[in-house]
Amino acid sequence: MSTYDIIWIGTGQATGTVVPRLAAAGKRIALIEGGAVGGSCVNYGCTPTKTLVASARAAHMARRAADFGIEIPEFSIDFAAVMKRMNAMRDNSGMEEWLRNMDGVDFYDDYAHFVGEHQVQIGESGDTVITGDTIVIHTGTRPLALPIEGIDDVEWLDNAGLLNLDAVPEHLVIIGGSYIGMEFGQIFRRLGSEVTIIEGAPQLMVREDADIAAAAEEILTDEGITVKTGALVQSVAKDGADQVAVTFDGPDGSETISGSHLLLAVGRVPNSDKLNLDAAGVATNERGFIPVDDELRTNVDHIYAVGDINGAGAFTHTSVNDGETFWDNYTGEGDRKQSDRNTIYGMFIDPPLGRIGMSEREARESGRNILMATRPMSAISRAREKDETKGLIKILVDADTEEFVGVTILGVGGDEVINIFAPFMLAGQSYKTFRKTVFVHPTVSELLPWILDDLEPLV
Repeated sequence: MSTYDIIWIGTGQATGTVVPRLAAAGKRIALIEGGAVGGSCVNYGCTPTKTLVASARAAHMARRAADFGIEIPEFSIDFAAVMKRMNAMRDNSGMEEWLRNMDGVDFYDDYAHFVGEHQVQIGESGDTVITGDTIVIHTGTRPLALPIEGIDDVEWLDNAGLLNLDAVPEHLVIIGGSYIGMEFGQIFRRLGSEVTIIEGAPQLMVREDADIAAAAEEILTDEGITVKTGALVQSVAKDGADQVAVTFDGPDGSETISGSHLLLAVGRVPNSDKLNLDAAGVATNERGFIPVDDELRTNVDHIYAVGDINGAGAFTHTSVNDGETFWDNYTGEGDRKQSDRNTIYGMFIDPPLGRIGMSEREARESGRNILMATRPMSAISRAREKDETKGLIKILVDADTEEFVGVTILGVGGDEVINIFAPFMLAGQSYKTFRKTVFVHPTVSELLPWILDDLEPLV
């Protein structure tokens, strides 16, 4: 039985951050991966989808060329070339080769499960059992498959399957109006599909404020996407030889919409169910995520859980930060804690959403003395110059501590501009210091200090 300093299960985005440093420090490491090296981000998430976003935007801007005084009489979309470009971007062979050949690392090509507190078996029926002093679980999540009536009788896609299409869908029906559904909806609409998004909640993007969700919905509907909110899917069924019919109860009663392709984008579930965690005594919550403490330890002291599997973040950047937090606490070289991290993320429709900290709804529920300022993107010169005026900016501060508590930017550059607030919030700096900051003109960012002049108490 081989013994390691660290058994690292799964190769999500914290892997490349931490494992090389562990190996350089002389640790003997078992790295285990039964699926695609790099996790969802590189293979099915950020890298391929944002590559598609770029192609879809090129098509959108070609259609809009006359708005800028440019005449493009006609153009065409080469979907095969679009997908070839995407696949080139998500080629992860370099990272995989790097990890496989790293000194001090034994790479195991299979899935793993616990057979004891320190023991892990490689493969379902294999006889390879290894032992680790420390074990890190980094197995991520997978798409949730809704138990809808008829779902087993139709062909449907998840976010990974959609990336394997060889033709643009004639009509893409999407169940789920959150980030994945909205991003793919706009991508394929811009590439030529008819698109319908069906969301059970009263609004899209249920974790966002109603005004932000309404503005995002307007962005999509202005491009010809049909959005059905408050629509509870009851069943799906084949409709002829090549169509899928989705029946739902909505504000106007029962409706049925048929499409050529069906995408389920209703959330994700943790890949904890096949790890046999009971054998190690590792606890999960009611949703299957693995709770951790501030140093990312599970309830078993030598076993850690990093990335999406711990339920404390569902983004590549939080996974990477988990890796750095693990490194700090495992080696004693730093003092990062999970609770130090502000929630920050983007949604990459075009124009994109960037958010950090609380929403307005959360700020109201906090009981704090909150000031808020908003400004439509149409009032920002740089947005008007680029003729990208949809969306708005919302800034929330604590009147007593003078700290930012939340910022939402839906609009041109929102995914980049939001990062300006991260160091201010981490350091607990006063918004009055931010107000004195000078930014480059002409940019979207330059208006942020001036927006603070409009702060008013929440009423």
